[in-house]
Amino acid sequence: MSPQTSSLVPRLTISVIVPEKNGGAKLRKSLSALTKATPPPTELIVVADGDTDESWRIAEEFGAKVLKTQIPQGPARARNLGAREATGDILFFVDADVVIAPDAIHQIEVAFSDHPQWAALFGSYDDEPGEANFLSQYKNLLHHYVHQISNEEASTFWAGCGAIRRQIFMELGGFDESYRKPCIEDIELGYRLKQAGHRIRLLKDLQVKHLKHWGIISLTKSDFFDRALPWTELILRDRQFVNDLNLRLSSRLSVIFTYGLLLAVIGGFWWPVLFGVAFVPILLLLILNAPLYRFFLKKRGLWFMLRTLPWHWFYYFYSGLAFAIGLGRSLLFKHRSQKPKMSSPLRGIPDPAPPLENR
Repeated sequence: MSPQTSSLVPRLTISVIVPEKNGGAKLRKSLSALTKATPPPTELIVVADGDTDESWRIAEEFGAKVLKTQIPQGPARARNLGAREATGDILFFVDADVVIAPDAIHQIEVAFSDHPQWAALFGSYDDEPGEANFLSQYKNLLHHYVHQISNEEASTFWAGCGAIRRQIFMELGGFDESYRKPCIEDIELGYRLKQAGHRIRLLKDLQVKHLKHWGIISLTKSDFFDRALPWTELILRDRQFVNDLNLRLSSRLSVIFTYGLLLAVIGGFWWPVLFGVAFVPILLLLILNAPLYRFFLKKRGLWFMLRTLPWHWFYYFYSGLAFAIGLGRSLLFKHRSQKPKMSSPLRGIPDPAPPLENR
């Protein structure tokens, strides 16, 4: 689009929606970056999802429109509530623990203006996570790497830093509110977008800094119970075995080799020769994932890269376990493979939620 043509087209308005629950200092950093963006968003809406520490007052300090629910309903519900109040052409969803770049709003406006065929777009975490501990660095760098090597013509959506045309969002009924905690509600929305014939773009230059601290329990619980298990059920429900993001062929093969390694090690206690056989799946895992391990080596050095190996293979282990459990559930309870209904569609139907304060 030429500058002359661009000047004749009305600028798109962008509503930023931030769901938060006890966001505290991280929320302050997130909102500070949003209000300093150039250009600023048309409006900033913060949905306090059952705050118990009055973090919503931080949002008021930044001039945001604040919506408050009395009890936690989950980010899917919170984002839908924000969308109902939004007036912008574009809904830009931002997590309360991420910090956008100064030009993020401009990137989104230009992308949607220049590509009217795009219904939605999303970015990724940058390669400089906010927390310095090993697991936070590993988890966020892995997310960054996966998004940066994936297809730009995306097959799903990410709401940590994702934008969608408001009209299309409303027509689809928004996020599925049956997900009552941070889960795969954004992935599920992406699947419905694709099924409706819409295009989603992975904008690799749209990067945000993640401030979340990951520990052993929080990482494992989130990955297994809040991601792997429900994502498996979604895959089986929609038959979406796409070769993209975390569903790449190399990842599926890595799951097989991880279980081969595990069986060889366990069997080695009864038949020691299997300890030697274990080197075969190890070698195959190293070869299949060599680009990722080189990335870790380049970014954080040899010792960091070596420490990622058991965690990455552990990730493949519980991903395979989640798929097996999900497949078993699907076979035992076939009714679960049916698509859930939206618990609160966004097509003008009255809101049956608990009391909502609009400040």
